[in-house]
Amino acid sequence: MLELAGIIILGIIAQWVAWRFKLPAILPLILIGLLVGPIATLYTEDGSKLIEPIWNGEKGLFPGEGLYYFVSLAISVILFEGGLTLKRAEISNVGPVITKLITIGTIVTFFGAGVAAHYIFGLSWQISFLFSGLIIVTGPTVITPILRNIPLKKDVSAVLKWEGILIDPIGALVAVLVFEFISVGEGQAFTQTALIEFGKIILFGTTFGFTFAHALAFAIKRNFIPHYLLNVVSLSTVLLVYVESDLFAHESGLLAVVVMGMVMGNMNLPNLKELLYFKESLSVLLISILFILLAANINISDLELIYNWNTVALFAVIVFIIRPIGVFLSSQGSNLKFNEKLFIGWVGPRGIVAAGIASLFGSKLVLRGEAGAEYITPLVFMIVLGTVLLNATTARFFAKLVGVFLKKSEGILIIGASKLSRLIGNYLRKNNRHVVLIDNNQNNVEKAKKLGLEAITANIFSDTLTDNIELNDMGYLMALTGNSDINKFAINKFQRQFGENGAFRLVNTEEVNDPDNNPKEGLFSHTDDFIQLMDTVRKHPTIHEIDLDDKEHYDELIDITYEERDIVPLFTKSPDGSIEIIPANSKDFNPKGEGYKLVYLGKEIEVTKEEKNPENE
Repeated sequence: MLELAGIIILGIIAQWVAWRFKLPAILPLILIGLLVGPIATLYTEDGSKLIEPIWNGEKGLFPGEGLYYFVSLAISVILFEGGLTLKRAEISNVGPVITKLITIGTIVTFFGAGVAAHYIFGLSWQISFLFSGLIIVTGPTVITPILRNIPLKKDVSAVLKWEGILIDPIGALVAVLVFEFISVGEGQAFTQTALIEFGKIILFGTTFGFTFAHALAFAIKRNFIPHYLLNVVSLSTVLLVYVESDLFAHESGLLAVVVMGMVMGNMNLPNLKELLYFKESLSVLLISILFILLAANINISDLELIYNWNTVALFAVIVFIIRPIGVFLSSQGSNLKFNEKLFIGWVGPRGIVAAGIASLFGSKLVLRGEAGAEYITPLVFMIVLGTVLLNATTARFFAKLVGVFLKKSEGILIIGASKLSRLIGNYLRKNNRHVVLIDNNQNNVEKAKKLGLEAITANIFSDTLTDNIELNDMGYLMALTGNSDINKFAINKFQRQFGENGAFRLVNTEEVNDPDNNPKEGLFSHTDDFIQLMDTVRKHPTIHEIDLDDKEHYDELIDITYEERDIVPLFTKSPDGSIEIIPANSKDFNPKGEGYKLVYLGKEIEVTKEEKNPENE
């Protein structure tokens, strides 16, 4: 009982430490697992592990192959959750470089790492290529924390994010196929039986995944499942799909749950967000337990196997030669610059799928007596731990070194996607600013997307927004919802991450009626709250620009906007096209030279002939 409780407690502590110090959770989890597992044998009185995952006759959590069954089921849930996040529309917008990375890049890693493992460690070709298949995957759970606080161009972040998501099931499938090559026909690859097994994996995996995805979606849409049972029924269905598919074709369950997740993730399901939140929480718990168990299950003798210069050589070849070659070959002809390719080639941490499946397959092959199988688990864990540690500690420095680190974040994050937000966002987009709208109202988000705006359906009270690495270039925050509490919460929570250059919110009704108590983060005008702005948008849904002569002219125009209810100042625009947000109650702006404009919303300001044609004076 103490061991079971200890794993969960230590796992959550590791997750908190990772969050606090902005590290991938996999790093403290593996370290804790090693400390309570193989390393514990060096300092305990009886030389035993503090946590023994497999029953050894005296102590242990799982009898026989129980640990591997738990690992398999846990990975199936994690991969299903990953599949739910894949959206066809988002993938199609990323570009051909992603497709090449998960095809050409995968081939380069598979053959390059396999050859390296064979000649450096003298492993058989079968074991070498099983190792290389396992380290193909990167994974969003390790990349996201690394990139979360590194402001990068959107294209670079998107490439790394989507490579991590898409390559997980591909790497898992490759590893499964190589495992079948080893298992079938007493290790003789490419036999007729092996090829039949491959066909069965693909057939049953895709069939079960596709069929059950539609069946569960049908049950959800027809309300056959009560709301309070939705999450647990979905979980049980995922486990059922994994087990049933695996019974028909051994090791096809992983493919089945990935396909099921991808299919359901692209359906218009009414409760998909709730399902995602539940699976996300469950995945965090499972990952916490899984990594500690897998790391603790390694023996000190396994670590001694790879405690040599051969390990360093293999790590260096994979990280510094094979990964960059794969990235550069995959990005030929793309819009990525040389320094951006360098950075993508540097960042390639391995994650949960590699470690989990390595422990599963490695242990099974050791029990079968496959020569060299004892190297699989420690070598893969070495690559996982080494790449995570390397990238977590050097990614920010390397981004600055090669010049992909954005010194100033110019993107604008708008909280709320109402008609007001869409109007302002569309103007900013047309003036070459990266704009993203956030709203939990799907209808508003869809309307924004139809205008060509980037919009995300998200709950700002959830932590998932801070994990979105595509928002790394956000430097300005504008809270434009009709709820004052939400606007204040957005400023307090996201100001440091998304509002380093300026964080603003609409004033509320109470602040409008008390001009002497206006907040410093007030936006546009101290006389206009959300209701007044929406009224203006309804009557005059147009954004205008007017030339500014000097400071006095600017002040006069601002006074006009205060007096006229249907005119709201928004921005100032410089001659080079750069835009600055106007804070409420501000007359600090001073045009330096000609060509500056005042950007405003609502009724057009009447300009006299003299003002229109000053040269005629």
